[in-house]
Amino acid sequence: MAVDSHLEDQERQRLQAQYAEIATLAGGLAHEIKNPLSTILMNLELLGEDLETISVPESRRMLTKLHTVQQECGRLENVLDAFLQFARVGELDLTEGDLNRLVSNFIDFYQPKAKERGIDISPHLANDLPPAKLDSSLMRQVLMNLALNAAQAMPDGGLLELQTRAADGRVLLEMIDSGNGMDERTLSKMFQTFFSTTQGGSGLGLPTVRKIIEAHHGTITCQSEPGRGTRFTISLPASE
Repeated sequence: MAVDSHLEDQERQRLQAQYAEIATLAGGLAHEIKNPLSTILMNLELLGEDLETISVPESRRMLTKLHTVQQECGRLENVLDAFLQFARVGELDLTEGDLNRLVSNFIDFYQPKAKERGIDISPHLANDLPPAKLDSSLMRQVLMNLALNAAQAMPDGGLLELQTRAADGRVLLEMIDSGNGMDERTLSKMFQTFFSTTQGGSGLGLPTVRKIIEAHHGTITCQSEPGRGTRFTISLPASE
């Protein structure tokens, strides 16, 4: 049994090293693309300012085409930013922390944005929640990605609940929205890299969320039905 466990550890370390190398290469490639893309965007902006000073019919048509190129370059930049976030999720800075406090701080931060979208936030945080080892920065990214996902599912506003509880030596966080929900096909593909049902979406938000949670030695599951909202459940090991 001990031999099997040792072999599993070796294989896990080998795969982690292999993944780290691939992630480094992919992240480097994305970074190299971003540099000239930023230069292109800056020059497009300057070109647009020059065209604004020319009052001829042709300049209006040129400006329209220019703005289209700017929008597409901006979308590409957003995809690259999301991919860099995805590629950089590796070694975590884990410290013993209070998940309730992290959730409360996030709610304070996100409340104004939620209000703009007509979304009511309802927290239900357990009083006896044990501590867990967390990378606060990455877990905040998890909460933000899930909140944005919920907001997209509630274009006309709705209710977003955040619940915490403890069970069987684990700390659980549930994020529940009253939005449009998802069908079985979307549920089966939602964590696949580059899969998105949103126009212009990168398809990296939820895969990044799962990657972060698994790096915490946790799990994330989802329950959803069309017209009946969505529930994400995150389970993390409580600190010993």
